[in-house]
This record gives sequence, C-alpha cells and structure tokens, in this order.
Amino acid sequence: MAKRTSVPRPARTILIGFLLALLIGTVLLMLPPSTVQEGGIDLLPALFTATSALCVTGLIIVDTSSYWTPFGQVVILALIQIGGFGVMSFATILGYGVTGRLSLGSRLTTATEAHRPVGNIHTVLLGVLRTGFLIELVVFLALTARFVTLGHGAGQSLWLGLFHAVSSFNNAGFALFPDNMMQFVGDWFIGVPLMAATVLGGLGFPVLHQLAKDFRWPRKWTMNTRLVLFGSAALLVLSSIFITAAEWTNPETLGPLPVDEKILAGTFQAVQTRTAGFNSVDTGAMHDPTLFGMDLLMFIGGGPAGTAGGIKITTVLVLFFIAWSEIRGRTAVNVLGKRLSRSVHRQALTVLLLAFAVVFTSTMLILAMSHYTLNDVLFEVVSAFGTVGLSTGITAGLDGGSQLVLIALMIIGRLGPITVATALATPGRRRATELPKERPIIG
Repeated sequence: MAKRTSVPRPARTILIGFLLALLIGTVLLMLPPSTVQEGGIDLLPALFTATSALCVTGLIIVDTSSYWTPFGQVVILALIQIGGFGVMSFATILGYGVTGRLSLGSRLTTATEAHRPVGNIHTVLLGVLRTGFLIELVVFLALTARFVTLGHGAGQSLWLGLFHAVSSFNNAGFALFPDNMMQFVGDWFIGVPLMAATVLGGLGFPVLHQLAKDFRWPRKWTMNTRLVLFGSAALLVLSSIFITAAEWTNPETLGPLPVDEKILAGTFQAVQTRTAGFNSVDTGAMHDPTLFGMDLLMFIGGGPAGTAGGIKITTVLVLFFIAWSEIRGRTAVNVLGKRLSRSVHRQALTVLLLAFAVVFTSTMLILAMSHYTLNDVLFEVVSAFGTVGLSTGITAGLDGGSQLVLIALMIIGRLGPITVATALATPGRRRATELPKERPIIG
C-alpha cells in the first residue's frame, strides 16, 4: 500500500521560507564586511534591517547609505528582491489556486468567472518574475540616465539606478541618500519613474497580467481587476489633493517650493504613502491632520497579490459596498455588475477586525514603553503594519522592546493577509447540525 505524502499547507510553507530568509539575512548583516563599524554590529540592528528589507517596508534605525558597506547594501537589495518576489508569487498562486479550487500542483486558473487555465505553478512564477524584472529594467534605465546627468559617475549611477528601481517596484522605500529623496523634491525625472514603479508594483500581478492580455477589452476584466484599478485611481487623486492642499503653506514641507514642485511633491508623497515609503519632504514636519490622514492611506495599502501592504484596496471597497447595500436595504451585495459571494463578506470583516486589533494593541504597547505622543506612535505602528516605511523620525529613538514590536508588526503586516486568506479560503468541516438563528440588536 502506497504511503500518503504530506503536502505542507501554503501558510506554513510561506512562514518557513520567510523565517529562513530572515535568519540568513540577519546573519549576513552581522558580518564585519557588511558594516563600516569595526567588528560588525549587534543582533537587533541587523534583525530590524533584515526584517524591514524582507518585508519591503523601509523603516530603518541606522542610515542605509553611510552605515552599510557596498556588501551590506547588496544584502539589503537581495532581501528586498526576495521579499517582493516571494510575497507576490505566493499571493498570486494562492489567489489563482483558491479561485480555481485546484491544488498548487495542478494547473492553475485565472481569477476570472470563466476559470481559464494559465498553466502550471512554474508558468505563474515565471510570469511574476518576468513582469517584475521588465518593470525594474525600464525604471533602472530611466534612473541611471538621470543620475549620470546629475554628475554621478557611470558605476555609481548604475548602482543608484539599480538599487532604487528594485526598491521602488517592490514598494520597499529604502534609499541610498541620507535624506531619502528630499534632495530630489522638484526633480520630475527622478520622481515620476519612482512613482510609476511604486504604482505598478502595488497593483498586483493578477491585475498586470490581465491588463497585458485584455487591456483593450475592459468587459473581460475581473471584479478584482476593476476594484483595484478603480480604487487605486480614486485614492491616488484624492490623496494627492489632500496632502498637497494640507501642506501647501507649511514652511517646513511644501511651503517654500514653486507651484509645479509643490504639485510633484504632494503627488509623490501621496503615492509613496500607500505603501512604498520614499519621502521627498520631511515627514516629521507635516501637520498633525496630514499625518492622521496618511495613517488611513497606509492602513488601506495597495492591491492584493502585489508588493503593497495594508489591508488592501479590495477589502476596503468590498466593505463599502456591503455597507452601501445594507443602507439601501438590499439583500444581495452587487459590485460593478456582479453579485458578491457571501463568504467574501466574512473574509473582509475578519481581515479588518484582525488588522485593527493588531494596530491597537501595538500602539498601546509602544505608548507604554516610550515617551512619544499618540500621533507619532500611531503613525509608526501603521507604517510598520502597512509595510510602508514612512517615519516621523522616532524609529531610531525607540527602546529595544518597542523596536521588537515594530519587527513583529512588519512580519504580521507582510505575511498576515496571506496566511489569513489561506485559512479563510480553506473549507472547514461541515457541521452535521446547525444552531437556531437569533438576531441581536445592532447599532
């Protein structure tokens, strides 16, 4: 009798692979060749940096440009690429596998109602890899050309172009300049490629894949593609207007800039706030209402099965349509001409409540261990959970316990949505009997 082979669950496979990569990255960053400090560095800075890079977050407690040697920067870049590609791949496979109700070893199906086959697991992985490398290549060439015109040497321009192309597409936010991107606040030839890469990475591979196939036939687009594109466009416009208007006269951010540079800087910050974490103005000098609004943008994040973080645009829009249908007294939730599956209602609510619980608990813990204000701590917590990487400047000043909380937040923010989605998508046992229904008073 043949033995039954045990197939590891997707969530367990993701977690084991992630922890192994994190361990290797931390050890490499602790080696003396990785840092300018003689004898290497302690465990916590290495672990924090490796986690931030692998979770494509961008929060730092030491300056990337001056603290790490070229070898250390290469390790960080490799972790960013592994983190972005790995999460994008596993999330894509999960999405295709669940919608097609097939095992990961079987032929996967697209997330369309027709469930058209796209090949096996290797085809999906190669598709993600080709898409990512193509976008990174275009951005790399654009940035390298600009750095050359700014007076950097050929070799340095190539390295700067490569590092920031990978960091932007993977929504990591790591930069090789002490002020991040503040010195390029009015440079359209730097800002636009970084924004384009960030947006494309945040859309997710399923959306990019469908746009490549059916760009001229919007009627073929899936509900997921329509929600991501509509939500991304709406949030981009609204957040750009909000941040630009709120900081227009702030003498420490947009105030001194010419009108065209104000528009560029406001739009750039709106794009990066969704998940990437680059900053072209001093985030810590922004008005409190601006920071609070950015908390919401970071919490929402980008599209699923991409390099973005947050609870995802689709989750927020699904909850909006559920609430809208309830207000209008509808029994079914219709989204863009399609009826929403009732199981998705529970999934969206579960993700929202779990995310809120994590953010609330972490904020309370750090407030208890530090002397910083609620606004600063909440911004840092949401940035870590949303794998954004923006900071008001308090990260390095936090004690070790608070930094460990941020490390846990980055891991939960990066792996949490995928593992929760895996658990929710896996059908459980059916009960032989059901309990009687009863309705409590709501509201």
